[in-house]
This record gives sequence, structure tokens and C-alpha cells, in this order.
Amino acid sequence: MNSKIDNLCINTLRVLGVEEINKAKSGHPGIVLGAAPIIHTLFTKQLNIDLENQKWFDRDRFVLSAGHGSALLYATLHVAGFGISIDDLKNFRQLGSLTPGHPEVFYTPGVEATSGPLGQGIAMGVGMAIAEKHLAAKYNKPGMKVVDHYTYVLCGDGCLQEGVAMEACSLAGKLQLSKYIILYDSNDIQLDGEVKMANTESIKGKFEAMGFSYFRVENGNSVDDINKAIALAKKDNKPSIIEIKTVIGYGSVFAGDSCVHGSPLGAENTELLKQTLEYDYPEFTVDKEVYEFYNRNVQMRSSEKVVEWNKAIIDFEREFPEEYNELEAIMDGRIEFNKDAMPKYEVGFADATKSICGHCVKEISDQLPQYIGGCADLTKTTNARGANGNFDSDNPTGRNICYGVREHAMGAVVNGLTLHGMRGFGGGFLVFSDYLKPSIRMAALMGIPSLFVFSHNSPMVGEDGPTHQPIEQLTMLRSIPNLNVCNPCDANETVYAFDSAVELAHTPTVITTTRQKVPTLEGTSYEGFMKGGYIIKPEQGKLTGVIIAAGSEVSLAIEVAKKAGKGVRVVSMPSMFLFDKQSKEYKQSVIPEGVKTMAIEMAATMPWYKYSKNVYGVDRFGISAPGSVVASELGFTVDKVLE
Repeated sequence: MNSKIDNLCINTLRVLGVEEINKAKSGHPGIVLGAAPIIHTLFTKQLNIDLENQKWFDRDRFVLSAGHGSALLYATLHVAGFGISIDDLKNFRQLGSLTPGHPEVFYTPGVEATSGPLGQGIAMGVGMAIAEKHLAAKYNKPGMKVVDHYTYVLCGDGCLQEGVAMEACSLAGKLQLSKYIILYDSNDIQLDGEVKMANTESIKGKFEAMGFSYFRVENGNSVDDINKAIALAKKDNKPSIIEIKTVIGYGSVFAGDSCVHGSPLGAENTELLKQTLEYDYPEFTVDKEVYEFYNRNVQMRSSEKVVEWNKAIIDFEREFPEEYNELEAIMDGRIEFNKDAMPKYEVGFADATKSICGHCVKEISDQLPQYIGGCADLTKTTNARGANGNFDSDNPTGRNICYGVREHAMGAVVNGLTLHGMRGFGGGFLVFSDYLKPSIRMAALMGIPSLFVFSHNSPMVGEDGPTHQPIEQLTMLRSIPNLNVCNPCDANETVYAFDSAVELAHTPTVITTTRQKVPTLEGTSYEGFMKGGYIIKPEQGKLTGVIIAAGSEVSLAIEVAKKAGKGVRVVSMPSMFLFDKQSKEYKQSVIPEGVKTMAIEMAATMPWYKYSKNVYGVDRFGISAPGSVVASELGFTVDKVLE
């Protein structure tokens, strides 16, 4: 039996959420009404936060994976004191409001991750839990727990049907992330109808098989039962899922019906809801007892842990100053990077740029303890290996994550690591970036410096054939706003690509590398690279033409230019993203108007037409043959391009 004040708080969240949705004329009241007891219990009984320092590093993280329940989250953040006003609730889903349709990190106070695409929040939560486990193992000392917090995720049936979620949970179980807890709003309904139309497997059996502990709460309205389940999960040595049986649209005339998932109740049905809940308050009104209860049970309850942490961090700084400085840089998001220490290569040196990747990742990892990541079962090929051995339950200080063949989860876990304050990276083949695209898009949308390294970046992959030869992937990635896609031409440009990934604090980076050896070219430039495009081979005398190229085709373009005449200039364009940010004057100085131009890249031609009417690329699938044969068959030889 809930206390009177618990019931008042829960019903306040329910009604506020419904009123937000009614005023916006859009939203998802089903989860608001069903899951309010879950989020109320978590915030008032378990979640440790600091409202005076909302970015307190050792706070518990809460991710709303079922991001369509944002109205419930905003109502909770309002009564908890996160700085969300009643007017913000009234402006739910409106232009410029602090309460957008789905939660957006760095925009709304109290939001830890942008969520909405189902399953992404679950996977980002796994990344956060990895970060916590790693940092705790590295920096905690006897009597000084400077990293000691939980990651909670609220999800629904839909999240658990997404492949990204299942990949991530499988990884979480393997890594024994004991401070990762999923709160599963289990109401047996999804948008199209009953869950059993699409899913019949046992969640308990599935998660236990993946290495989770499973708990079940039969009465999703019972604060006491939910609280006891969370307390049990926190004592366990495995990641946990708590299945909490709720009723979608609880208390409304549509309770238990899929129609309440995503349609406003309207004024008349909201009045009926209030009568059912015995909630007699005017629209957008909160009883002062609710505010007082949340003040006592959110901020004041957490204050003891905040005080303990403040003492521990002072002791830690005094006794372990070097390690404190490392941790402080991570907590502050500060990067202390000496790019001059990165590898340098002489003209004439030849190697596959995927090999150069390994040297770059090693140097960055040596300098920056916050770099952590790995590959989707392709480390030996991509060379994107984290430092200090494999991260695992037996070696949580390791920084190489063995993701297995879980590309989609890898992308989201990388984002979770980065959101937590680490610098996450992941690697694979460029053609399989298709599997990561939703997570890469999320990184760009959130404006976080996640790093994705993809080798085998052209049909020169060769014998593996068209299934493994990327064609349209560079176009796909370049079309994502706020994504720095780098296709370096040689060893030194590869180094510069990694430099850019470190330096860009609010932009994720994709670096593509070659399988085949490429020569180190004369004329590469860090300053030019950071402008996205630059003259790598100037013309001699009067300018008669410009060849623009990226990746391994830059060396081809230079050979073509030598035969085409002294007046031909070659422009290396490793990053369209960076080039497009330059001034009009600079861009015209590199690619002047009124001069014949041609763009070359062994990939789809589409993105190049903004720089040239003449594009030499590949708009067909590849073939299975040795790389040199593929190049000849696709026309990427000096004679064919010259013609």
C-alpha cells in the first residue's frame, strides 16, 4: 500500500504529463500513466544526484530509452527541481522550448542522453556502465570511492525488440556490469496491439541466458515493491533487469488499449482520469507538498553521498595528485594532447593506412587515459585496438573492448562511453558502417566526439567481392549533418585525421582507411587538412584544370595530372565537412570558378557534384577479383582517368 504522499506525487506526474500532451496536441500518454510509479520510486528512493551541481561526476545516470515518454520525464524533472518550469511544461513540443518531443542531452537539464529511437538508450546505458566500471577500478582507493554510481535505464517492450538493445545486453552480461539496471515497463502492449502478436519469448529466460539477474514486480503501482526490487538489484554482482508489470494508460478510459500509446487524451477524458485518480487540482497545478516531498527525498536524500564524495575527492587529490589530475581532466572534459608526438612519415614510405591507424590509436591512448574502445571482431584488420589489455570483469582497467560481431551496439556503446566523459571509439569495415548508421547519426545529433574507424574503404578490398566492397557508404555518412568524415590519402593525412578527431569537441569523426598500400605523398599539410581540402600538387604556370580527389585516389590524381599537363592542379579533399566550413574566398582559391574540374574517388559520385560537374567514381556494385584487377575493371588507372 503506497503512502498518501507517494500516491499524490505519482498522480501529479501522471496528470502533468497528460496535460503537457493535451496542450501540444501530440505525445504519448500511455507510458506517462503506466510508468509514473517507476520513475517516481527511482527518483525519490534510489537515484543519487546533486541539483546544485547537476553535472556532478559521481551522480547516478538515468536514461529514458523509451524516449517517447518524455512528458513523464519532464514532469519529474520539474517537481524534482531541475529548472524545468511550469511554462516549459506548457510549451511541450513547441519551437525553442526546453521540452522537445524526445529528450535531448545538453539541451534539457537532467537529460543524460538523446533518446527516442528504441533500444538506443539501453545500449548507451551499457557504455555508461562500462565507463563507471573502468574508472572505479582505475581510480578508487581504500576508503576513497571517487567513482561509485549506477546506470538506470527505463525501457518498454519495443526497446527489447530492437537488435541494438539485445546486442548491447549480451555484451553487458558478458562484462558483468553489476551497476547497470534496466527498469522494464512491461505492459504487454505496443503501438500495433498486443506484444504477443510479435513476441512470445521469455524475457526472464533470455536475459538470464545473457548473464543478467532477473527480478519481477507484479504490481507496477507499488512503490514499496519497485523499491525493494531495485535494492535487490543493487546488491547483485550481475547486470539486472526488473520487469515491472504495468497497465498502459492506467486510470484513463483507454487503459490497457494500444490506442493510448500515442494519442492525446483530450480535455473530457482527462477530467475522467482525474476523477478516477481522485486528483482534484486545476490544470498545470502542483501541490506544495509534492515539491516539499521531492526536495526532501531527491536532493536532501542524496546530500549525504555528495558530502562523502566531496571528502573522498579531497583526500584523493592530496594522496594521489597524479591520478587526481588524470581523473579531473576526464571529469572536466579536458583534453591535454600533444599532436607533435604523433607519428610522422617520409615521402616515399608506403603502407596501408589501416596500419597507420594502429600507430595513431596507440599514441593517442598513451597520451589520453580517457580513450577506450575496440572493434567488432576486426581488431587484427582495422588495428583500432584500445590500450592496457581487454576490458573485462577480470581486467576492468583494460581499454580494449572486444565488442564481438555487434556493430550496432558498438556504435551506441561508444556514444554512452563518450557521454560519460570518456572518449569512446569503435572500428570495423566501411561497408558495415550500415549497421552503425543510427548510432553515428545519434552521435552527430548529440554533438559528441565519438570516433568511428572503418578500414577497407574502397572496392580495392578485392577478392571478398561486392558484399564487402563499399560504394554508397561514404555518401551516406557525408550526408549526416555535423559528422566529420575523413578519407585520408596517405599515412600523414591519416595522422591528421586522428588529430582532428581529438580536437573536435562537439563533432563525431569517421576515419576511413585503406586495405592496400598507398605511397606517402609530397605536399600533405596539417593546416590544409584541417581546412578539409587544399592544394597538394600546385600547377606550374597558368592554371588549366583542377583534379579533386580523396583517399587512395589522390595519388592516382597526381599521376594523371603529371600526364595531363603542367597547368593541372590536384586538390586533396579528405573532409568535405571541414572544407564546407571554410570561407567562400578560401574555397575559391582552392577550386576557382571558371576552370575545368574533375573529381575522382572510388565510390558513389553523388556528393562530389557540389564541387565539379565532372565526377569519376563508381555507381555500380563491385566484383570479386584481386584489387588491381578490380581497379582496372572499374576504370581506375592512369590511362583510363586521363582519357
